[in-house]
Amino acid sequence: MRILEAPKAQEVLELNWPLVADFLTRFIREELSWRGYEKAIVAVSGGVDSATTLALAVRALGAERVHALFLPHRESSPTSREHAYLVAETFGVALEEVDITPMVEGYAALTPDLTPHRKGNVMARARMIVLFDKSEAYRALPLGTGNKTERLFGYFTWHGDDTPPVNPLGDLYKTQVWRLAEHLGVPEEVVRKPPTADLIPGQTDEADLGLRYLRADVILEHYLKGYSDQYILGLGFTEEELRRVKERVNRTHWKRALPTVALLSSTAIGEFYLRPLDYRP
Repeated sequence: MRILEAPKAQEVLELNWPLVADFLTRFIREELSWRGYEKAIVAVSGGVDSATTLALAVRALGAERVHALFLPHRESSPTSREHAYLVAETFGVALEEVDITPMVEGYAALTPDLTPHRKGNVMARARMIVLFDKSEAYRALPLGTGNKTERLFGYFTWHGDDTPPVNPLGDLYKTQVWRLAEHLGVPEEVVRKPPTADLIPGQTDEADLGLRYLRADVILEHYLKGYSDQYILGLGFTEEELRRVKERVNRTHWKRALPTVALLSSTAIGEFYLRPLDYRP
């Protein structure tokens, strides 16, 4: 199935999808195991990223060891609910629904100047409150659902949807998540629909970003590997597309970093103990 028309050099995004699926399945099992967890929990939004994460979790742990949450607000699209339940049914997982409207609107009532953008961030963070509380209740580790494109662009709510400690999709561009979703059997209507954070009615990712994911992902892959601007432009991209990509990556490095700690000793956390996997047995 062709989801989007492919520009020149799209082949750089192609991977061995069965191998990727097997690797991420093992990754989830191992990451939960060394943390002492046997179950995972996923916030399912009705979008392709969370659907793919759920599919991988079920593949890794079995449906009986995966909890799925749907966390709508009254302004959420009805399609999101329909697709969340479709995804849960497809992969044999019971879906628990928790309405975050009272949480969000309670704060909104106290904040007359709350803009739609800020309210969207409140929604994302309210969802994490529920996700982590349910994680404690079910003794299930939260799995993140953010993809590499969103992370590089800083297109996520800081300390919101980037919060879960294990993220199987974090090194896959959005385009690659679509391909993996197809391989894993995510329902076609979920894969094909325009991606949206569903925080503001009518919002879509590509409208916010100002360019299509497929074109952005090819630029990102070449830019991160050190290809020159001239080379990337020679692949058929415009100067405006290249500028948008570089600007978003370069001004959002701080969102991908751990908290900055003032160093006062030789034993500062994260600075003194520099083994690749800190404290792993």
